[in-house]
Order: sequence, then structure tokens, then C-alpha cells
Amino acid sequence: PALAATLEHLGRVGFDDFYRGDIAQTNARGLEAVGSPLRLADFEAYDAKIMTPLSVKLSTGTVFNMVPPTQGVASLMILGLFDRLGLSGAALDGFDHVHGLIEATKRAFLKRDAHVGDPDRMSIDPVSLLSDEMLDQEAAKIDMKTALSWPHVAKPGDTIWMGAVDANGVAVSYIQSIFWEFGSGVVVPETGVLWQNRGSSFTLHDGPNQLGPGRLPFHTLNPALAKLNDGSVLTYGTMGGEGQPQTQSAIFTRNVMYGQDLQEAVTAPRWLLGKTWGEDTTTLKLENRFDPGLIEQLKSAGHTVEVVGPYEDMMGHAGGILLRKDGVMEGATDPRADGAVAAL
Repeated sequence: PALAATLEHLGRVGFDDFYRGDIAQTNARGLEAVGSPLRLADFEAYDAKIMTPLSVKLSTGTVFNMVPPTQGVASLMILGLFDRLGLSGAALDGFDHVHGLIEATKRAFLKRDAHVGDPDRMSIDPVSLLSDEMLDQEAAKIDMKTALSWPHVAKPGDTIWMGAVDANGVAVSYIQSIFWEFGSGVVVPETGVLWQNRGSSFTLHDGPNQLGPGRLPFHTLNPALAKLNDGSVLTYGTMGGEGQPQTQSAIFTRNVMYGQDLQEAVTAPRWLLGKTWGEDTTTLKLENRFDPGLIEQLKSAGHTVEVVGPYEDMMGHAGGILLRKDGVMEGATDPRADGAVAAL
């Protein structure tokens, strides 16, 4: 009831009240009462920023994703690297396809972890990670026969993705998260607002993700959108922390590069390199619907493989909408989750 009243109030007086009005004052008092360092001045200092998204040009079109402190650059790097491997003729979900994406993921994650954080504290322009020179250089390091030694320290996260396309062709890719299942676990009783805990992604070590006043923590949220060469538009994304870029790459390559139906691309078996929400192992996890021959090939190439169930929650909850050049829309939702796709 308290949250409903808050939303009704914001609907009447405007959303700015959340930051600079009665709701802001009530929330600030409530947070101070439980020991939070946040004060009304912090609410009042907040403003949303309209940013130019990052993008990478592929042989099939242009893909867009979010700027730091998100991991959007990693999702784009994976596709940019894979596009340079010359695997357009590879078998869908065959060794070259899956191994190539996994190895591209490793190269992208190493760059992400070395450089991405608060954009005001990053030592490089994230656009440089998507330059032809950088992508060519990193793609050349990928061994198509042998797995790069892993693991590394994973970036955690928990998320939901939503997408929409209207009758005019306006496409939206949207993502939201309070991080842990119940965020910080702190609710202001008077407003019913549950506060997220993304600040736990900060580190005390020097670098772009170091804790400090007014800084932005690294986070995993990275909704994707693509404008394809044939005039189609694809909006897609997933939850899953460390798995988000990996699932995005699987869906995009299956649907766009290999021509698989969008729903089939979402439903098809997935893999996960490293840790993700609720999982502590850093193995390469494969859903057991993959061809046994592929699993053996990946093991032989040096991947530390762990076979899991057929439709695992850890693999993310993905979805997508494809607006085809003829105006027809295709929607896909994940059988691993309780999401939905609908025409209204």
C-alpha cells in the first residue's frame, strides 16, 4: 500500500518529486534512520543523463549498447571479435561457433575488467576498445583450436530485461535491476521503496571502480539493439550478470549471422563461462541439450566443462523483438523464466 501510494503521488505531482520533493525528503529521513550516508542533498544532486550509446559495425549491421559504468562495451567486443574470425560458414552451435564466442568472451572480459568503471575515472575512452585496430589485435590472439586458460574474477549481477516496438517502428531495449534478490534489504516504511545495493560493486583498490563520493559503480546492465543491413531492427537482452554478454552473443549470432528463428535462438541450449548469480564455480557450463560430440570437442580443446540441466536459470532469462523490413514483428521469450511476449 505504501509503494502504491508513492506511485500515485508521483503520478499526480511529477517524477521530480522523487528527487526534490516530499517523497525525496521522506526517503532521505528513512535512509538516515537506518544508517545510510545518503542525504537529501544526494537526491537533489541527481540528474539523468542522455548518452550516445556505444556501437560496433559488423558485417551484418550495427549493434548498440550502453556506455560505462555498464559492461556494454564487452558485449559489443564479443560480437566484433567473432565477426573477425571468418566463421560465417561454420555450423550453427558447432565447435567453431561456440568455441569462437567463448574465446571472444574471454578477450572482451579481460579488457572490461582492466578498464571499465566510473567513466570519469577510466584511463581510456571506451570507444577505443571497439576500434578496428583493437578488435583486429584481440581477434588475432584467439586460438580456434585451444582454450585460453581461465578463470578470472567474475562480475556479479541480477537483472530483468524488457523490450518493446510500437506501430511506428520505434524500438526500445530496457533493463532494470536492484542487484541482489531484495537489493539492500532496506525499505523506507512510509514510501514502500526498496533500495538497490549496486554500490557493493565498488572496490577499495585504486582504479576506475574505486569507492568514493559521487562515483558510479561498475554494473552488468547492458540492453542491446541492432540495426541490420537488410533494414530490420532487433532489440534484445537478458538478465544474468556475467552471463549477459554471453547470452546476447549466442542469440545475436544464431539469429542474425546463422539465420535461426528468433524464438529458437532464445530457446536453444546455452553456455556460461565463469560465475554468475548463485553459482560459485568458474567452469564452462553447458546445458545438456548440446550435442555430446560438441561437448567432447570443447573438453579436448582445453575447456573445463560442467554439464548442467536442460533449461537452467543460471543461463539467464532472455528475450527479443525483431522488426523485419516488411513490417512484420517477431517476439521471443525464454522458457527458462516466467516472462512473456505479446502483441497489444
